[in-house]
Amino acid sequence: MTTKGEVLIRVDDLHKVFDDSLHALNGITTEIRSGEVVVIVGPSGSGKSTFLRSLNLLEVPTSGHVYFEGVDITDKKVDINKHRQKMGMVFQHFNLFPHKTILQNITLAPIKLLKKDPKEAQDRARELLRMVGLEEKADSYPSQLSGGQKQRIAIVRSLAMDPEVMLFDEPTSALDPEMVGEVLEIMKDLARSGMTMVVVTHEMGFAREVGTRVVFMDGGQIKEENSPEEFFGHPKDPRLQEFLSKVL
Repeated sequence: MTTKGEVLIRVDDLHKVFDDSLHALNGITTEIRSGEVVVIVGPSGSGKSTFLRSLNLLEVPTSGHVYFEGVDITDKKVDINKHRQKMGMVFQHFNLFPHKTILQNITLAPIKLLKKDPKEAQDRARELLRMVGLEEKADSYPSQLSGGQKQRIAIVRSLAMDPEVMLFDEPTSALDPEMVGEVLEIMKDLARSGMTMVVVTHEMGFAREVGTRVVFMDGGQIKEENSPEEFFGHPKDPRLQEFLSKVL
């Protein structure tokens, strides 16, 4: 366990090149500390999702290093699956198993990967479902849920693994506007509880209200990062100024 304020993830000179031509990540170096809520914003194609997916090696970097809890997880000898268990990931699309109930979706990984007792896993799942206001959906199937409910379940499924950090890849972008709020509310609660979070999003209100640090990416690089107050109130990078003038 990393104590609050300690470096949890360190990224050193990360590059990702697709097809010899597209330089999606171009020398990213940064740190994410335990308890931080780091919100990553920027135009489409700026490398935000590639960067996020590199943190748990869903996207394998072309060069550079990612250290998680002091371990270089880009080292081929490292068992990446062991480290991924501590990194919850929530995508745009919910990736729930359609043929399993909500309770089964949530308990599958804790039972199989963490070897949790099924009864213990179910009790924890029901506790998490209560937390997101969906306890009555335990025996439902994904097809019976709204998009917002499915995304809340996807968050719960990650939390059931007791992760050290939660990675969110544009978790509200596939939702109808009226469902966005309910998912952001759960994420705000998580942030208030002290969960370390890295969030790629277009929701500037969330970045301003919940982020401890906001990062602006463009052209595969971090152009500016700062506290929300400074980031939105006094942007320095000309590209960030231009971006904010369009989205705010």
